Amino acid sequence: MAFNERAKKSLGQHFLHEHGIVAKIVQAIDPQPGDVLVEIGPGQGAITLPLLDRHGALTAIEFDRDLLAPLAAAAQAHGALRIVPGDVLEVDFTTLARELAPADGGPAGKLRLVGNLPYNLSSPILFHALAHAAVVRDMHFMLQKEVVDRMAAVPGSKVYGRLSVMLQAACVVMPLFDVPPGAFRPPPKVDSAVVRLVPRPSRETGIADARRFAEVVRAAFGQRRKTLRNALKGVCSEAQLQAAGIDPQARAEQLPVAAFVRLANLRSG
Repeated sequence: MAFNERAKKSLGQHFLHEHGIVAKIVQAIDPQPGDVLVEIGPGQGAITLPLLDRHGALTAIEFDRDLLAPLAAAAQAHGALRIVPGDVLEVDFTTLARELAPADGGPAGKLRLVGNLPYNLSSPILFHALAHAAVVRDMHFMLQKEVVDRMAAVPGSKVYGRLSVMLQAACVVMPLFDVPPGAFRPPPKVDSAVVRLVPRPSRETGIADARRFAEVVRAAFGQRRKTLRNALKGVCSEAQLQAAGIDPQARAEQLPVAAFVRLANLRSG
């Protein structure tokens, strides 16, 4: 069964077709025996089939039902593909990790997530994956380059914001390489980039209450032009800011991740 070549604009589909880029992605992932690979949005299998050739088994989560049958047919000659139809935002990765755990008790059944993510859903998917970071070994995602720049931004940068803090608090963020529009069909209007995310052990993050941390970061960046004294009014007191070693006159984009952790932990106490 052949793929319908037309990408669906409503789903933000841009199918990767550049073999050199695919080879770099597979090399970056470097799957090893016992790894549990899960691909988000396999599309027409540009990354799926080479990963199957390399690793032999893969689970793929695909929303577009028109792609399910041709993807399954195309995969037969490459390896064992399990397809989970539906919205990735509704997939419980913690449950999936238990289901896919190696029978020999391999590396705790931790997932290695892979995907050329739809750009209009990249942030929700990233936060959904973060919510299950305890069962994720690493993530290799293709995203809009602007988003990867935000993910890896440093304090004081114009693009340092909520996404930067939330991801860097929970993961080591490593931009790997850029991808030009011509590597996709149809070509997007923006450059793309591949990034590796490695979740930090919970003891290493230092975050006492993840929900409280997220609340503080969201409020701090909700009104970027305001000082933290004003942006966090009703969330944190000025005394708490000072106790965390933070100048109430500072703005959110000036604070390192560790400062947000200290502040959230004080508020949790």
